[in-house]
Amino acid sequence: MDLIVNKNVKLKEVEMEDAPSLYALIHANRGHLRRFLGWIDATEGTADIEMFIAGSRQRRMMQNGTDYGLWYKGRIIGVVGLHYMDWINHCTSIGYWIIENMQGKGIMTAAVSRLIRYVFDELGLNRVEIRCAVENEKSRAIPERLGFTREGQIRQGEWLYDHYVDHIVYGLLKNEWRRA
Repeated sequence: MDLIVNKNVKLKEVEMEDAPSLYALIHANRGHLRRFLGWIDATEGTADIEMFIAGSRQRRMMQNGTDYGLWYKGRIIGVVGLHYMDWINHCTSIGYWIIENMQGKGIMTAAVSRLIRYVFDELGLNRVEIRCAVENEKSRAIPERLGFTREGQIRQGEWLYDHYVDHIVYGLLKNEWRRA
């Protein structure tokens, strides 16, 4: 299912036909993406993206999350994902990345906002979490702009190639979103 963000931006569930363009996008932005994404070096070709898409489709079929291509004016510029869906506790988490030259335009903030609306209004969940590396100020700015509460810090929460990074945990509840 596609989620329309605005006249220029949409979220489209990733499909196999997206694999070549998604790999080309990642390959062209390796240096930028590698700073905070630990899977970049393991992404060596289109086959790796096809495996990612197959996993995303499987999670979608099991109602356990999905990944969306972030499309701007008809071209893919990033990915936004709904991670594990905890249906018992009515919560999920969101992850995202965007190519460097599209940062700072409000595109990702608008996309995440639309996904949150979908999570709360259509899926009926109660809580969304976003985790960002402490040093990743641009990613951290998104939940901060969208009214998330900074709930804590996870020390050495992620292994990033040759070192650990700490994560900030942000949470947003459905009733807080409605007030915002």
